[in-house]
Amino acid sequence: MNHLLPCSLSERDEALSPKPESTSHFRHLLAEEEVTAVGYCGAKHKVPLLSLEALHHLHIFIFVLAVVHVTFSVLTVVFGGLKIRQWKHWEESVAKVNFDHSQVFKQKKVTHVKDHDFIRNRFVGIGKGSAIRGWLHSFFKQFYGSVTKTDYVALRLGFVTTHCRANPKFNFHKYMIRALEDDFKKVVGISWYLWVFVVVFLLLNINGWHTYFWIAFIPFILLLAVGTKLEHIIIQLAHEVAEKHIAIEGDLVVQPSDDHFWFHRPKIVLFFIHFILFQNSFEIAFFFWIWVQYGFDSCIMGQVRYIVPRLIIGVFIQVLCSYSTLPLYALVTQMGTNFKKSIFDEHFQAKMVGWAQNARKKVHGGANGSSHDGSSGATANTTATPSTAATPATSAFKGIQLAKLNQNQNQQS
Repeated sequence: MNHLLPCSLSERDEALSPKPESTSHFRHLLAEEEVTAVGYCGAKHKVPLLSLEALHHLHIFIFVLAVVHVTFSVLTVVFGGLKIRQWKHWEESVAKVNFDHSQVFKQKKVTHVKDHDFIRNRFVGIGKGSAIRGWLHSFFKQFYGSVTKTDYVALRLGFVTTHCRANPKFNFHKYMIRALEDDFKKVVGISWYLWVFVVVFLLLNINGWHTYFWIAFIPFILLLAVGTKLEHIIIQLAHEVAEKHIAIEGDLVVQPSDDHFWFHRPKIVLFFIHFILFQNSFEIAFFFWIWVQYGFDSCIMGQVRYIVPRLIIGVFIQVLCSYSTLPLYALVTQMGTNFKKSIFDEHFQAKMVGWAQNARKKVHGGANGSSHDGSSGATANTTATPSTAATPATSAFKGIQLAKLNQNQNQQS
């Protein structure tokens, strides 16, 4: 099993060499505790899985990993949020248009589909060659001008037309910010499958394999794939319109659909971004942890020609994810079939949840009260009552949702 060690046996003494005298007292305490632990296990004819010193190092690494992951996640959302907030003037320019609520979706102006800027910028043609050109265009587009004003306006109108048709002045930008903040709460956490990845990585840390170097390409490749896919979804939306219409009456409206996303699940993009940010944080945290614990020249650290590319890739991932991928995610994932709960503000969400709970208690309370009559007729009436009451309750719930949404958005505008 010697070939599965992170360092060769000849380098082991150097890697595990004692630290300066300032830590000698601490190591002495660890040694005393370890003797106690070994004696406890030895009495049962067993050996400890990890030494106390190894457990101590593991605790330090987990702490460093958590700090780096939270820091990188915050930086990503902060810089990505700055980019997204630059789109606010696009939203304001749309809101300044003097909409007629009864005519906004009934404009009579007819234009050729290719006269629209959104189609000119995103439509790459029809045929087998267009698929390859579309993917290539999507790959390079994520590095420069990933989202333009025509993209934002077209996707915004598609969302409003599908989900908020009665409120054309809906503040799509504010909704998008709220949705991103809700998603950030998931990204900043560390799920069980991420810890599984850490364990597998540590087991593959074998001398001569340069695992640290090769594993850095996983988030790099995955990030490019996610950015390309998000850009390609915008192209698909443009293709759907261009292939179905020669001329368009009124504004160009795209059709949101889950079919454009991997496995028809927009949420899977958030999973990939979560994994990318965690893995990149893991790489940087592991680098600093090894540096502090064993020194830069340790065999565990690896050779300089493998260290520098890892750090460069880590910085590149952080920058690209902040300024391109995250803003793309915030906009494009709204093109799913369903909207997110962030469409309502927090206070309204809390009120609606309370209202629904009270209505549920009243329905169940009425059913329980009727059940005490003991007659078959009362039982039948009890059975019919909830179903009968459910219909107006559901209608009232939807009506309150729509009325409150329109009221809030009109006040904001």
